[in-house]
Amino acid sequence: MERECFEDQEVADLLNQHFIAIKVDREERPDVDGIYMSVCQALTGQGGWPLTIIMAPDKKPFFAGTYFPKHRKMGRMGLLELLTTLHQHWEKNRSEILKAGNEIVNILQRPKPPSGEGQIGEDLLKQAYLELENSYDPQYGGFGSAPKFPTPHKITFLLRYWQHFKEPKALAMVEKTLMSMWQGGIYDHLGYGFARYSTDQKWLVPHFEKMLYDNALLCTSYLEAYQCTGNQEFARIAEDILTYVMRDMMDKNGGFYSAEDADSEGVEGKFYVFTRKQVVEILGEEEGALFADFYHISSHGNFEHGTSILHLIGRNLEEYARVVNKTVENLSEVLKKGREKLYQVREARIHPYKDDKILTAWNGLMIAAFAKAARVLKQSKYAKVAEQGIAFIYEKLMGSNGRLLARYREGEAAHLAYLDDYAFLLMALIEVYETTCNDYYLQQAAILAKDMGELFGDRTEGGFYFYGNDGEELIARPKEIYDGAIPSGNSVAAFALQKLADMTEDRSFSDTAERLLGHFAGEVSRYAAGYTYFMMAVDYYLADNTKIVIVGDKEAADTKSMFDVINNCFLPSAAMRFYDRHSRENVEYKEIDHKATAYICKNFACQPPITNVEKLRNLLMKDDNKIN
Repeated sequence: MERECFEDQEVADLLNQHFIAIKVDREERPDVDGIYMSVCQALTGQGGWPLTIIMAPDKKPFFAGTYFPKHRKMGRMGLLELLTTLHQHWEKNRSEILKAGNEIVNILQRPKPPSGEGQIGEDLLKQAYLELENSYDPQYGGFGSAPKFPTPHKITFLLRYWQHFKEPKALAMVEKTLMSMWQGGIYDHLGYGFARYSTDQKWLVPHFEKMLYDNALLCTSYLEAYQCTGNQEFARIAEDILTYVMRDMMDKNGGFYSAEDADSEGVEGKFYVFTRKQVVEILGEEEGALFADFYHISSHGNFEHGTSILHLIGRNLEEYARVVNKTVENLSEVLKKGREKLYQVREARIHPYKDDKILTAWNGLMIAAFAKAARVLKQSKYAKVAEQGIAFIYEKLMGSNGRLLARYREGEAAHLAYLDDYAFLLMALIEVYETTCNDYYLQQAAILAKDMGELFGDRTEGGFYFYGNDGEELIARPKEIYDGAIPSGNSVAAFALQKLADMTEDRSFSDTAERLLGHFAGEVSRYAAGYTYFMMAVDYYLADNTKIVIVGDKEAADTKSMFDVINNCFLPSAAMRFYDRHSRENVEYKEIDHKATAYICKNFACQPPITNVEKLRNLLMKDDNKIN
């Protein structure tokens, strides 16, 4: 609509004559977007973007829709016709329009009826699993039909379900989905990173837009799958995602940009696709044909205008090596050099537009992924990136009054932060603490959690509102729990607060999380698979409260060995705390015989201290359930 309508002079003249046009960046103002999307869904039975709202001067809407062409097209009313009709109605029937607007607002503001009794128990986890199983695509992985979205928290929930219930099919669904997505065209095989979604069932043709949040959450999914399976492919894919983010999506001061557009030069996907002729010209006849065949780049193409999207669907490296009479090592080297050459050629093209605003919430997700990668992959460079990201937020996006802000761009920070910003940053601080064992991050997490409660908490019913009590007063103040492409702030808060409580032994955090879980239990039980991050919080709630305490010298070899053992295990329901041997804060956990000492505590009771690394490994492996 931007190019077709809003940049058109005729449309602009009509808008400016009778209306005040306001363009809202839904990523900067998700509060506004969420409320008026609810209006659109209530009035039309569906939603989507672009979102078109017509409202009275008091912000009360009376018309909602999504896309409108300039002129009537294929039975869809044109924007010029719509604006003219609405203006005429406004002039003739203003009282009726205002009445309709009031009725819509009254519906939005009406307290939700009780969602019914919901039980926070294993049955809820089993319900979510069965719903995912029913929608699972056994041929190509993923859930549902086209368009297919990655929705990484479905993956991370299934990993927890696999561990909790020892259900092998849950892990099988994860492995199939992760490999299928990587093989597909939704993954950028030259420059790395994942596109936002696939337009088809088999992950071949993406909507080429790359989002920071997708890549953050997918990186975490691949890292956790690597912890569970030991499959090096998952570790490599996670590293490639981080390579893409550091190269293309990272501000020089440590923040992360939001997205890269799907189109360049006005054509979607043009930057990413190649013809077979181009590949042969760049790589030479023999290697070009070998490369093109391997990545399914044909003379007729698999995309538009004879171009091809690189993909590996149905391709096996070992089998292809036998077909072309090469060793796997030799073939891998040829393909690697081919990717590098094509990448350099692609870099010379006109790039898609980069959305360089830095959003606190999405940065929180990315920082958490870098911090986890540092632990799981034993790469200190990722810890440095994570710490730089935290420093950026506290320097650029924290007001002098301690109030977090939501967006930074070109030297300006703006918009009071929302629940997602606080919850996602809280999760990032916890992850960075577990990686660095620097108490500063745990202290900041506790402060942030308390601020989150003060600003967003519903002290009467439980849960958190989306925008703060100090924010702009809108026509409604919603509480969101649905875990869509991005998990809800309430779901992430429920998980993070429980973990923070176990780390700090401040039970007020877990009390808040417990009330939140109970408040939404009835709502999520209607379709549990739509709330998979919430289910991760439920899984944590139902698990034994496991706390791992390490006492020692952080730089000593025996302490590092204990950290390596912990980080090699998939322990999603455990909280880790480190105390320096000289810490005055620690009066409960003592170092034994001047050796690094581990304490494993469950349900507030600790086993005898451990100084032997192998013994620690054996004890943790009982909980880990890793495939050997």
